[in-house]
Amino acid sequence: MLDHFAEELRLARATSGMSQTALAEALSYSGALVAKVETCERRPSLDFARRCDTVFGSDGRFERIQRRISRETVVPWFRDWAGIEQEATALRSFEPLYVPGLLQTGAYARAIHANGGLFALDEIEQQVVTRLDRQATLTRDRPPLLTVVIDEFVLRRRIGGPEVMREQLLHLVKLGSTLPRVRIQVVPLSAGAYAGLGGPFVIATLPSGEDVVYVEGQLHGQVIDRPEYVRQMVEVWESIRGEALSQQQSLQLIAEVAETWT
Repeated sequence: MLDHFAEELRLARATSGMSQTALAEALSYSGALVAKVETCERRPSLDFARRCDTVFGSDGRFERIQRRISRETVVPWFRDWAGIEQEATALRSFEPLYVPGLLQTGAYARAIHANGGLFALDEIEQQVVTRLDRQATLTRDRPPLLTVVIDEFVLRRRIGGPEVMREQLLHLVKLGSTLPRVRIQVVPLSAGAYAGLGGPFVIATLPSGEDVVYVEGQLHGQVIDRPEYVRQMVEVWESIRGEALSQQQSLQLIAEVAETWT
């Protein structure tokens, strides 16, 4: 798909009689970047693709190709879920260990991938860009209703250093305060043992109204649509959310913890 994007870009530019320099000016990107995208040396961002659609009047063609590129660059077992995530009308996510990918800052995502020592530098950057591109779903014309519940431990676990943590927590406060379809809640440490200690999961509601569950392990992920399993996970979700602070209380706690990361 990366080759396909480059080919379509070269063709559209040639058809329009534009040089790389002229296209770069129209896109408000550098000529060097345009050249690298056309030679597959650089993966186009979602913003780059959308600007191409605007310049060429291509009715979303470049954005569609870019989204397929994003799905190809994630690990194979995540691809099915990545597609579901983009189509969902609602997402209910629980995470006891770290900030969910849709809410991560670039520095936080980079620290997660770098600290394990499992990725080369170029692979880390590719994974970070892919993760940030996924977040465009939160600001599209009709974004899903995203409800995220995290354990307070997530706020206090040091990932990437104090500056990274402070930026990440303030980012959560901003998202929860400014995006009406993003809700963030925290299960306080005082909750003790609760249903969420069994691990993270996400429940997606599809346009058809059907719910599916995504569970992820160290080296695999699985989308499950068995009605009985989904029903049980909805019950687990309700139990977890019952232990969580309200949205306002959660954002206040996140802001308070952010100030401790100095």
